[in-house]
Formats: sequence, structure tokens, C-alpha cells
Amino acid sequence: MRKYITTAICCLLVFFAMGVNAQIKNPDTFILANYGNLRTLDPAVAYDVTSSQRLWNIYEPLIFFDGPHTDKFKPLLAVEVPSLENGGISADGRTYTFTIRKGVRFHEGGILTPEDVVYSFKRNMIADPDGGPMWMLLEALTGKGSTRDRDGNIIPGIFGVIDKSVEARGDKVIFHLPRPYPPFLGILAYSASVILDKEWAIEKGCWDGNIKNAAKYNKPAPGHEPLLKVTNGTNAYRMKSWEPNKEFVFERFDGYWGKKPRLRRAIVKYVKEWSTRKLMLQNGDADRVRVDNQYVPEVRAMKGLKLYEVPQLSVTAAFFCQKINPKGNPNIGSGKLDGNGIPPDFFSDINVRKAFLHAFDRETYKKDVFNDLVIMPTSPNIEGLAFHKDVPVYEYDLEKSKEYMKKAWGGKVWEKGFKMVITHNTGNEMREAAALMLAENIMSLNPRFRIEVRNVEWKDYLVKYRNFMYPLFIIGWGADYADPHNFMYTFMHSQGVYGRYMGYKNEEVDRLCDLGIQTIDPKKREKIYHRLQDLWYSEAIAIALYQQIVVRAYRDWVKGYVPNPMLTDANEMLMDIWKE
Repeated sequence: MRKYITTAICCLLVFFAMGVNAQIKNPDTFILANYGNLRTLDPAVAYDVTSSQRLWNIYEPLIFFDGPHTDKFKPLLAVEVPSLENGGISADGRTYTFTIRKGVRFHEGGILTPEDVVYSFKRNMIADPDGGPMWMLLEALTGKGSTRDRDGNIIPGIFGVIDKSVEARGDKVIFHLPRPYPPFLGILAYSASVILDKEWAIEKGCWDGNIKNAAKYNKPAPGHEPLLKVTNGTNAYRMKSWEPNKEFVFERFDGYWGKKPRLRRAIVKYVKEWSTRKLMLQNGDADRVRVDNQYVPEVRAMKGLKLYEVPQLSVTAAFFCQKINPKGNPNIGSGKLDGNGIPPDFFSDINVRKAFLHAFDRETYKKDVFNDLVIMPTSPNIEGLAFHKDVPVYEYDLEKSKEYMKKAWGGKVWEKGFKMVITHNTGNEMREAAALMLAENIMSLNPRFRIEVRNVEWKDYLVKYRNFMYPLFIIGWGADYADPHNFMYTFMHSQGVYGRYMGYKNEEVDRLCDLGIQTIDPKKREKIYHRLQDLWYSEAIAIALYQQIVVRAYRDWVKGYVPNPMLTDANEMLMDIWKE
């Protein structure tokens, strides 16, 4: 892992466009134009890169990634990073002790205490919203990936386990793990591990601090979480304003405990059209814009820019939902295999899945959409993760695709045809291109096959796929921590974030995913994850589309950016950058 990341960063290509620097616009303000819109500011709920960018700049976790490293950390609200050497991690790997920094002030005036830290972790785990990020902390600290069982019922005694998992002693906070959990420090750097002001959070309607009342605060309704639109962090920036689908404004917090940032404010603008983002960058009206790979040649030709090529620990895939929700669902037509729709379990037939896999032209996609600036993955255990191996792929072959469609559902698919929708998030043209390719190639097999490609705003997209509304949805995954468990569990386990919303379940897969994170011996872990990668292929679970190498385009007056493969193109750590 370290070797890959070191190589990736050392091989980082920085391009300087020739020409005289233009006059700096808005020297104390950083402007980013992006097409990801924001759904929530509640750390217990937020589980996408747009939300993480906001949270990481407003709140702080105990520790964070140290510069370009994915496996080294620096202290933030903790005085130091615990280790075996300094005694912060016990010899058995089950106890982590943090000394909490003194003199830290929240934006609304409260003073940070160890009790705030303990409350934050307990509150977020108790909330545990559907499709949220809390499975990571729950798995590490309770041994369970959820507070609820597969039927949605609260697991007996789970809140008591949460209550005992973290405690304050004097100026220290101590985490108690049921067993060693190798990526635990990485989880503590994630945006779901930022620290709240206990009194403020309770005032806003979060858990009241009494463990006996925990069940009342479990699984908040989407869009009704208590911290949806409010913030109160300790970081160098606070939220000044948020106009949904327009812009988000940060302003400098003058009471920050650390070094004063150079920028007074930052604005993230929602701009879904590339032509508009391009003009903003050219004219200096934006200091950085989101550049999908097909537009890289255009920014390379611009003057006054600085470009960074950054390999990402992320992967995008097209997921087949095998348990579609038919209630009021406009994406499956009639809901029957009658030529005017598809049944809710359409993709449970492996022949249908294999037909779609053979209809994806990897080489054309790589060249036409990414200009070859991409890694084409063979499974979710992408390059840069431990135990990666290349597994077979379903080659582009429409004759094979046709053969599988003729077998699907006992021949009924070929005979009757079908009608359905493929979705992607608005503004992401890389995902749109994959959706169109799949739709066109499948429809070319039989005139009775009808597929519509539809784009959906990000905030709505997140809710809809989690309600099983999309037959085939395209979405990405960025590493929460640099370990294969974070990807294989997410994509394949029946309770994983994407495995769950595909309605996919395989007993061997679930067992191996659970065993992988419980196993310390690297050789045994390798065997487990190699088997999971083989099953990804043989089960035809989904289509691994791309592992992006992003190109970040800055005006050359922006200084201080440090590439890190863990931080996606949507992220900007405002504390690190300035303009001159």
C-alpha cells in the first residue's frame, strides 16, 4: 500500500501553462465551481464527497491525514496520534487513548471538552441512519455493522455496547474495541468522526445524552435529521450561508485555536455545465473547477493554470438492483415482464446481468471518455489497495450479450422485450456516457428492448437509490480508509452500502467479508480477498466502470495544494491553500 501511494505521489505530474500571470481576482477568496450538490450537514448522515468537503472544513476530527499520506496521520483535536510506541494503543490492539487538546473553541462559543468527544461518537452511532457512514464506527467499536438487524429491528443491548465503547477520563478519551481493527485510525479521520459541542447538539434535537432514551433517536427520517442545515465546529472556517443548488459560502473563524488561515472566505458554486465552468476558469472567476477527464485537453491548452494528475482511491460502478421497489416507481414501466416494463427482480437472473456486462465496451469508454487517463478496474479492490489482483472481465461482445438475453427468464425477456430506466447523477458526464453506452448497446440487440437514460440531482439521487427505486444506478465510492474491507464489504456484503441497495445476498460473500476484517495475518487476508475478487467476476455482481485519475485545474495564483489519493476531486482543504 505505502509503496503504491509513494510512487503515485512521486510520479505526480505538475503542468505549468506558459504565459504571464493574470491579475489575481478576489485575492482573499477561493472560488470552486463543481456540480455536486449538498444534501445534509449532519455528520451522522453525510456519506458523500460533497458533504465531507463541507464537514472537514467546518468541523475537526481527532486526527487527519498527514499531507499526501493515506496511512499516516497528524493530530488535530487530539494532542498526538496514538501508537504502540507512545502507549496510546494497547499491546493487544483493542484500546486507543487520546489526550484532548485544551483551549479549543466552537464557532458558537462553547469550549471543547473530552465529554464533547465521547458524546459525538455515541450520538452518531446511536443515530445510525439507513445508508449512512456509521457502520464503520459500529463495526470497529461494537463488532456489529449496524444498530439494527436485517429486518430493521434494533439489536437487543446494542446501545449498552455503544455506551461502554468510549469513555472520558480526565483530559483523555479512551476507545474500547471488542477485537483489533487495523484501519481504526483511518476511520477516525473520516468526516463521520468530527466532534460536536454536546450542549449545542442536544439543544438542536440530537440524542439527549441518556442511553436509556437512545432508541428514540435511532434512524432519523431522511431530510429530517437534526443537523441537516446547521453547523457548529471548531475548524478555521464556519458556514456563512448555503443556498441549495446555487452556492455554499465559508467564512474564516477568527477564534480558531490553530494557525490563522490566509483566505478570508471560500465559495463553492454549483455549476453543472462544463462550458460555464470552463469560462469561469479562463476568466479567473473561479480559482478551480471540476474537470471531467474528457475535458482535460481543453484545460491543457489554457494559459495561467497549474494542473495536477492525482490517482484516486475510488471506483465507480454500475449496480444492478435485484429487489426494486415497485411502489409508485416510474423507472420500471408496468413492473412486469410484458414488454412494457420489468419485474422488481429482473436483475436477479444472472443471464440478464451477464448480458449487460458484455454490452460495456471498456476500451472505447477508456479512450473516448477519459482520453486513456484512467485505470479500468476489474473489481472493487482497485489498484493501490492491499491484496489487489486482476480478475477476468466480461469482454465487449454483443453476440454473447444476445445469447444471455435469449436465456434470461426462460426466454421471456427475448420474446416479450422490456422497458426500464438507467440513472446517473446530473452533471457527471463520465457516468452519463456509461449509461448511454449500455442503453444503446442493449437496445441494439432487440427492437423490443427499450431503455431510457435519466439524470437526477445528487441530493435526490442519494435518497432514491437507497429506496430501491433504480433498476440500474451508477455511483462511485471513495475510500473511507485505505483497506480492501472498505471496498469489498461496501460493494458485495448484503449489509454493505451498495450491496444492500442492490438487494444482493450470498452467504459465502457475507462470511468472507466479515472474516476479512477480523483476520490479522496478511497471508490469510490475501487468500480471503482474492476469493472475493473471483466471486465478483463469477457472480456478475455489477460493472466496475473506472478508477479515476483526476486532473485538478487551478489558476496558477493558488498555492499550497497537497495531493492525497484519499481526497477526491470534490474535496478542497481550505486551511492549506492561499492565493498570491
